[in-house]
Amino acid sequence: MRIVFLGTPDFAVKCLDSLLASKHEVLAVVTQPDKPSERGNKIAFSDVKKYALEKGLKLFQYPKISRDGINDMKELNPDIMVTAAYGQILSQEFLDIAKFGVINVHASLLPKYRGASPIQTAIIKGDSETGVTIMQTEIGLDTGDIIAQEKIKINEDETYGELSDRLAEVGSNLLLNVLDRFEDNTVTFTKQEHINATLTTKISKDDCVINWEKSSREIKSLIHGANPNPIARTLLGDEIVRIYKARSLDFEFNEDFKNLAPGTILPISSSKKGVFVRTGSSAIEILEMQLAGGKILPAKVLMNGRKINVNDCFKTTIKI
Repeated sequence: MRIVFLGTPDFAVKCLDSLLASKHEVLAVVTQPDKPSERGNKIAFSDVKKYALEKGLKLFQYPKISRDGINDMKELNPDIMVTAAYGQILSQEFLDIAKFGVINVHASLLPKYRGASPIQTAIIKGDSETGVTIMQTEIGLDTGDIIAQEKIKINEDETYGELSDRLAEVGSNLLLNVLDRFEDNTVTFTKQEHINATLTTKISKDDCVINWEKSSREIKSLIHGANPNPIARTLLGDEIVRIYKARSLDFEFNEDFKNLAPGTILPISSSKKGVFVRTGSSAIEILEMQLAGGKILPAKVLMNGRKINVNDCFKTTIKI
């Protein structure tokens, strides 16, 4: 199969890598335009662009592919186009270019979690399972017919980055299977049950401000769902604190602890025992965190260095 691949983040790289290692021919790669880095002092390439340049692949970047990329794609004359977290809506004219149209590798069990943040949302919502769907792309946001799905369990303390890596592996294998079925003319299509659809949006920094009045499990899920980006955050004094990993706890407080405000670093915390924070339901243990201007460190280390102390209180329900 002659393929044009469209993708942007690290999740898409594994699919592209699998295509290159297969019998199929990758005619070109399309990724989102370069953008300034978070610090704004240089231009950042997408993960897919970095990989394509490393492999010497023909590369295209369009501000709006359905306006700017039609002629290029027609000249390439692919059998099929594959998208994986590309990040732009495709027009019907674009979808009609390839013989077999466009198929998409989507990291959820559609129709659940359509849209921009299916992996993060699954963790933040506390789901126990997720998966990958290969679908035929049509006009509409992840509304096309399902070609194949594979389900996996979400591990208890899995982060967004870790789960994304596993789903990319599942998706790349499923993609090759689907391409074989297109070649053999054995591919089948199943309509989505649109009534059961849920939509996700991009997770912003504001979405990742910790509300310490929520339950321990909800806070832990937010922390892990926001790692490695955009990272859960709170304030200690006037300084931003980023929290990367935590463990939710469920135990009975004595009367002294019950009177402490959510967000308070509990008296049981120490450089040896760990850092425990009062929540709306019980407590969490912070495992990895980063103070303003500092490195990501085990929370115990920061307590040992007296950067944080018992009875310090993280601020809750704030905007950073």
